[in-house]
Amino acid sequence: MTRIDAASDFSLTDIDPRSTPGFEGSKADGKAALEAGAAELSELQERLFAARATQGEHRCVLLVVQGMDTSGKGGIMRHVVGQVDPQGVQIHAFKAPTAEEKAEHFLQRIRRQLPEPGKIGVFDRSHYEDVLIARVRTLAPPTEIEARYGEINRFEEEIVASGTSIVKVMLHISRDEQKERLQARLDDPTKHWKFNPGDIDERLLWDDYQDAYERAITRTSTASAPWHVVPADRKWFARLEVQRLLTEALRSIDPQWPAADFDVEAEKRRLAAC
Repeated sequence: MTRIDAASDFSLTDIDPRSTPGFEGSKADGKAALEAGAAELSELQERLFAARATQGEHRCVLLVVQGMDTSGKGGIMRHVVGQVDPQGVQIHAFKAPTAEEKAEHFLQRIRRQLPEPGKIGVFDRSHYEDVLIARVRTLAPPTEIEARYGEINRFEEEIVASGTSIVKVMLHISRDEQKERLQARLDDPTKHWKFNPGDIDERLLWDDYQDAYERAITRTSTASAPWHVVPADRKWFARLEVQRLLTEALRSIDPQWPAADFDVEAEKRRLAAC
């Protein structure tokens, strides 16, 4: 995983999508580590949710997951986010904006999906589509896209100041690995529902997307909301890294179990007498 600091020189070509930085074990070791980390992640999430319900905890976490098609976003939802109690999670997958959404400010639909206090919010794709696909497909004038970087930074600074910890992840997959994953979907009839012919059209613009990602990450990686580029050719490693980032974000909040507002010993005696 590479954290991109504000105003740093950055190139995706400097990061090997098949690498496992900071982890020297095998695939089996990685899967075991992911399973071992589930208990802490789950407890931290439950503590955050419990504190919100009884103590008015206003803090929350927002996980933003971006990446090219087949980069493993769905696997993050199942294998990492799926490790915690679903009642404490809000997941939203942003699709192409509707006609009504196009008529409003591009961040307005994002604001409506921000996580409630005490919860983990997850964006499967996000407001960054408005500076990624919008740039590649020329869906907005270049001057407007340039202005959006600053608007995104101000928006994220605002929600961080209000108590939201933002974890921004780009799943960095190689072109060759994406081709293998698309081929696997075509070869398996049970995966045809996951295949979109438009994915091949987008693949033809690979270099343009890499450039758009580099621009977006460089322009919007800030001290309060840095980007993390996670090598994603090895799915098990990407899942382990996102789990670690989420766990670290919750540790920094350090939610505490609420103290009982009743006499515990008295209630034990009452229960024993029933």
